[in-house]
Amino acid sequence: MPASFEQAITLAGDLHARPAGALAVAAGRFASAVSVSAGGRTADAKSVLGVMGLGAASGQHVTVTAHGPDAEEAVAALIAILSEATKVGG
Repeated sequence: MPASFEQAITLAGDLHARPAGALAVAAGRFASAVSVSAGGRTADAKSVLGVMGLGAASGQHVTVTAHGPDAEEAVAALIAILSEATKVGG
């Protein structure tokens, strides 16, 4: 049965190429559809350009959402990347 899971984080740094790439690679490992939302916009987390296109910056609220059999694991993995990668400026 497909599951849905969502979690939010406040960025400690900008969501630029390096953390966006790490997100896309990690999201690609999951069967679930995973998205990242910021500033009223949503992108497919499996797309580096889509994630970068959000233009999320330090202090901005970002939400990771997943739908599918491994949704909770996918969201946890991406939140971990966001919380670590953006702290040091990626």
